[in-house]
Amino acid sequence: MKSTPLYLVAGTVALAAVTGFAALTAPGDEGPVEPQAAALLPVERSSLLCPAPSMSDLADTTYTSFTPEGEGGGEAGAAELKAAEALPADDAPAGEDADKGKDKGTDAEKGRTAESKPVLSLKDLGKPSIAETSKSGAPALVGTATGKLAPGWTTQQTTTAEAGGARGLLGVSCTTPDTDFWFPGASTAAARQDYVHLTNPDDTAAVADIELYGAEGPLKSDAGEGITVPARSSVPILISTLTGEAAENVTVHVTTRTGRVGSAVSAAEDKVGSDWLAKSADPAQTLVLPGIPSDATSVRLVAFAPGEDDADVKIQLMGKNATFSPAGNDTLHIKSRMTASVDLKNITRGEPGSIRLTSTDGSRTPVVAALRVVRGSGAGQEIAFIPATAPVGDRASVADNRAKASVLSLTAPGATAKVKVTASAGSGGGEKTSKTYTVKGGTTLEVIPEAPDGLKGGYALTVETESGGPVHAARTLTLKEGGVSMFTVQTMPDDGGTVEVPAVQQDLSVLDD
Repeated sequence: MKSTPLYLVAGTVALAAVTGFAALTAPGDEGPVEPQAAALLPVERSSLLCPAPSMSDLADTTYTSFTPEGEGGGEAGAAELKAAEALPADDAPAGEDADKGKDKGTDAEKGRTAESKPVLSLKDLGKPSIAETSKSGAPALVGTATGKLAPGWTTQQTTTAEAGGARGLLGVSCTTPDTDFWFPGASTAAARQDYVHLTNPDDTAAVADIELYGAEGPLKSDAGEGITVPARSSVPILISTLTGEAAENVTVHVTTRTGRVGSAVSAAEDKVGSDWLAKSADPAQTLVLPGIPSDATSVRLVAFAPGEDDADVKIQLMGKNATFSPAGNDTLHIKSRMTASVDLKNITRGEPGSIRLTSTDGSRTPVVAALRVVRGSGAGQEIAFIPATAPVGDRASVADNRAKASVLSLTAPGATAKVKVTASAGSGGGEKTSKTYTVKGGTTLEVIPEAPDGLKGGYALTVETESGGPVHAARTLTLKEGGVSMFTVQTMPDDGGTVEVPAVQQDLSVLDD
């Protein structure tokens, strides 16, 4: 048999690796092989970054790490979080000094991280591991999971601050490193102290830019350009120091020129409390913001249109039994590159709910959005944020759940869906338990999870879509301190535990002479 030319084989293999749809026909074959779908395989490595927690001397922080049980082989692997070096923003070189910062970061990493001990190590699949600290100035964490512990690895950072200007329950799911983040819902107002945290997981410095947008457009700022984040280090930056303009509602846009970072915004508001503002889902024409507590006393929607065109969106509340538009606030006009907001007050009126934003017929401009949510009144007020989030997809998990303290919100903006909710084994003991729920299309279902049998310690919740959907989910954690019901809300997008790998379309051994 005559061999197929080598250049044809090489080119076809390369095409298959990129697209998964190449086919090859050798002389004498009856025809091309039908293309096969790409295979979904478990990821072999995951990275997470946790921002530095509260600086308060009265704050206690708990880190909870978890990987759900699932299919997939590979080595046992490891999942560890280590301390990053905390650097004040004033010490971070910018602009022309960025290249110098790269060298400093690399040298610092060589001399420091090789000997650093893990702050938290995950031991087992399907069972969370916990670490606690009450140390003021605790560092940001940089972590990696490999082998069987990588698919779906998640870590929750929860800080309880009982007093002071940063009083509150501050919760955040540690983030994966990226190059682009949107944070609608921040503020430079006098009553707010908002910090954007930049954490670099890599062995060379990253250079980031921070843009701020208020109700009238971009806020004047030169200090947000060319911020260097040294290797395996974290830089907190007070947003109000980046501009001389005070604005109640601000959209923060973080991008990197080189490298990648993890980013989150810590927000503290006088007389209301504090929490983390996580990034919004990527700009889109339809967004879902799930998990508004039934007893919310104030809900503010903040949205931003990053494109060149204005956006008009329809606002809908997906409640317990149906979807409806709030009277007088059924639409929102968002001017290009300007932050828009609307006070939805106590929109849920005693029932759980989720917000859906949809571009109107005449608008196709993508937007980002988040909710500022307040529970309680007077001295008992407490604040949290809910960013727009992607669907649960195949699976999503959230760690640090505690007995009688967690509420799960499930919403199906389209078709009715069935989901399985699993409460993992407890960190100190107990057996996992699972239950299936039906979420009616266009509604929000509030679930008080069944705790693991014989629970000791904390546990994780995993949501898996079984049929229908899509489904969006959020977990509310509530702890009472000093007579105040402090709370935090974490959304639950797909955990990214699998990756598409192009299928091999033909055994090339048939091409031999």
